[in-house]
Amino acid sequence: MVAIIGIIVAISIINIFNAIERAKQRRTMADLRSLSTALETYGADHNRFPPSSAFTLPSGLALPNVNIAFASNYLVPTYIKEVPRIDGWRNPLLYSVTADGNDYGIRSCGKDGLPEEAPSYGPTTEFNADVILVDGVFVQYPEGVQQ
Repeated sequence: MVAIIGIIVAISIINIFNAIERAKQRRTMADLRSLSTALETYGADHNRFPPSSAFTLPSGLALPNVNIAFASNYLVPTYIKEVPRIDGWRNPLLYSVTADGNDYGIRSCGKDGLPEEAPSYGPTTEFNADVILVDGVFVQYPEGVQQ
């Protein structure tokens, strides 16, 4: 009887930890959507997105690599009350914009906090996988059973 209760408790604990990690993913995706809405509104008003730093990327959109805090100077309080700066795992959200200001990307580095050098793009099944949003569309996102 004690062994059966122990097994049930062990399974329950694993499920609880997975539920907590899924909640962190959902919170991160919701924050990225809110941030994207603010960026899109700013872009509509100014015909460009806020710069990602004093130095913008020379050409093309590289993977987001600058802390979002810089762009918050352009967004608060007109476009969003408070810019989410960290993801569900308490890692900084990263942001980049092209030199012409026409495209942007936002990235959460996932549970491990390390940016993927070669993201797979599309759906992912790992908590450590980055969540990447480009021009208002998720290009890498969690889907299905996560590990």
